[in-house]
Amino acid sequence: MIVIIMQPRELIRFSTSAVLAHRLRSGLTALGIAVGIAAVVLLTSIGEGIHQYVLKEFTQFGTNLVGVNPGKSSTHGVPLGVIGTVRPLTLEDADAMKQVAYGKAVVPFVQGNAEMKAAGKSRRGIVMGVGPEFPTAYTSFPATGRFLPPDDQRAARAFAVLGSKMKAELFGNENPIGAHLRVGGDRYRVIGSMEPKGQFLGIDLDDSVFIPAGRALELFNRTGLMEIDILYREGAPVDEVVGSVRRILTARHGRDDFTIVTQQEMLDVLGSVLGVLTFAVGALGGISLFVGGVGILTIMTISVRERTAEIGLLRALGATKHSILAIFLGETILLAAAGGLAGLFVGAVGAQALHAALPALPVKTPWSYAVAAEALAVVIGLMAGILPARRAANFDPVEALRAE
Repeated sequence: MIVIIMQPRELIRFSTSAVLAHRLRSGLTALGIAVGIAAVVLLTSIGEGIHQYVLKEFTQFGTNLVGVNPGKSSTHGVPLGVIGTVRPLTLEDADAMKQVAYGKAVVPFVQGNAEMKAAGKSRRGIVMGVGPEFPTAYTSFPATGRFLPPDDQRAARAFAVLGSKMKAELFGNENPIGAHLRVGGDRYRVIGSMEPKGQFLGIDLDDSVFIPAGRALELFNRTGLMEIDILYREGAPVDEVVGSVRRILTARHGRDDFTIVTQQEMLDVLGSVLGVLTFAVGALGGISLFVGGVGILTIMTISVRERTAEIGLLRALGATKHSILAIFLGETILLAAAGGLAGLFVGAVGAQALHAALPALPVKTPWSYAVAAEALAVVIGLMAGILPARRAANFDPVEALRAE
């Protein structure tokens, strides 16, 4: 018996002609894979866009910040009665933070909501009680006038600085410098207005009023600060900065009853959570790929049955089992790859169209996921075609010819 070994070029031509001979069936088969790839690209584009957006929100103020909050995030199983009540963070604690190693700026922080009145207009908005070093720590500077002066926070003058949106709502195009503003019933003099900064995790910094932290404590009847933020020098060892903060506050409080969080720790945790989110939405889209693989398995099984006589003829002419196997596997890979490429195109275009229709929705296509999805589509097509291809390769030539 003469054995015919097909060359790779012949195998490709044979597989391509078989796919093109049944255009409708091949198109519908590839469509299942295309839908799966498009779903993966679209969903991961949304997930990655949100990922990048949130990280950008966090890093717009820099990454060399350390935050101190009252209370411990973990009690290690110690009953509350043992450690007593949590001591609040005070303005004196904020002053002590100026001795932190590598420190550049310290910002005591109090936040609340109050009604603002000026020039016959009123508006409810966010009141931020901060210190004079806020612009340095958060890279947010006045557009006109100046920021809060370095007064003693326990007897700070009644000065206020407006966010850009708050200034526009209350004063329009007029210069607010020197005007009087009522914040929750207390009278303040406006000494500046800030550059537009946008939103930070849902908080509109532009629709805010900045007043001294000491006065904010009185306004909101609080006994302690919500947070103390420390800006440290670029390139400084974070562990030494955190250790310095811990030593100073422990000496003042008599115990470790506070929580220290670095900006990098928040970014690491947030990045890992958002990475899992992107992977999860990509996996949801990947389910469609397996559905497409089932479609390829079904179609190729039908194709093998329909082409029994053709297979028998090829075997009778001397084609090896490996050649028959390669022909059918080539068809499945071709269908999967073509569907995958179409899905990549549709998914990428769909992501950009979605962003154009909804500009507020951040969209960024992660091409690593797209390439992985295309590779997965080819692998799924290969796996789906193995059983039908092996069945075709194992046909007895005589029995297959009888099907004619």
